[in-house]
Amino acid sequence: MKTRITEMFNIQYPLVCPGMTYVANADLVAATSNAGGLGILAIGHLNPEETLAEIRKVKSLTNKPFGIGCALIMPGARENLEVALNEKVPVINFSLGSGADVCKRVHEYGGKVIATVVNAKHALKAEQAGVDALLVTGHEAAAHGGAVTSLVLVPAIRQVTKLPIIAAGGFGTGGGVVAALALGADGVAMGTRWAATKESPVHANTKELIVKKEVEDTIYSKNFDSIPCRVMTTPTSKKIMSKKFNPVRAMWRAYLAAREMNKPLLGIVKDVFKMGLEQTLTVTFYGAAVLQIRKATIDGNHAQGVQLIGQVQGLVQDVPSSEELTQRVMREVQQALAHVNSLAGEAPSAAHTGVDRISRIA
Repeated sequence: MKTRITEMFNIQYPLVCPGMTYVANADLVAATSNAGGLGILAIGHLNPEETLAEIRKVKSLTNKPFGIGCALIMPGARENLEVALNEKVPVINFSLGSGADVCKRVHEYGGKVIATVVNAKHALKAEQAGVDALLVTGHEAAAHGGAVTSLVLVPAIRQVTKLPIIAAGGFGTGGGVVAALALGADGVAMGTRWAATKESPVHANTKELIVKKEVEDTIYSKNFDSIPCRVMTTPTSKKIMSKKFNPVRAMWRAYLAAREMNKPLLGIVKDVFKMGLEQTLTVTFYGAAVLQIRKATIDGNHAQGVQLIGQVQGLVQDVPSSEELTQRVMREVQQALAHVNSLAGEAPSAAHTGVDRISRIA
């Protein structure tokens, strides 16, 4: 299957495993890339030494293209990014920050840059910065999706830019891939679906919950880490999401997280002077949530942890390997195309234009 995304990144299928914190590790990234998609390594929760080790592990497991994901606003992000640039990682995916310098440096060694965006304004800024593609994250997505659903957001951003689009939020099947292409995207990211694969480091207890949960079993609120965030519905997440976030609560949770994870708190004080109080509080809110994310994702502890998850969890019925999942999704793509084309064949000739683009891609 050829789209602008497959051709740009030299991959077989327009399928992306995004850089999910604690989930998109070297094993899952390499498995995704080996299966014909594009795996993006999460490095935001790592230190530079760990980032280097994970990047080199991916390289040892695959000779296929892969990327790293980095939220530029977060503490340590620039140091981790520097490691990735020095290693000449083929694809850099950034969010929450200006990427002009990133684009310049990545393009110097022949790499590509993806910007994660949630609205048209951010998409245009990313285009001006020189990015090669956009990862457009709709409301249905796990964690920090936008305020607008993918069904509307993807075509809205398509109207203002010609850059290739990877649609994220609500995609987990071949039918979703076809729908995204029809909306103007060139590929899809399926984070929740890849989180429930055999190579994923997500705890077995959590994978079991993903399979059991319905599409309605998520909560979307600012009360987890100060930014609107979608998480799995559990008694713990209900309790946390019912309370408004405030600086005192954030600092206390950040302190507990730092103590348990053996992280120095002096860095927070330094950040206040470097970034300003408002931005530092935003970062602190996120830092306070990291431990709870790890407890649910890696430890399978849902009495204390909170799992970031998308609404598409309700479509997840099993835990296949990345290769099995990829081949299944591509079979579903062909089935969905056949269905759409059969409907177009019964309609007046003018209706054929609606599926022409998808048919040519397939």
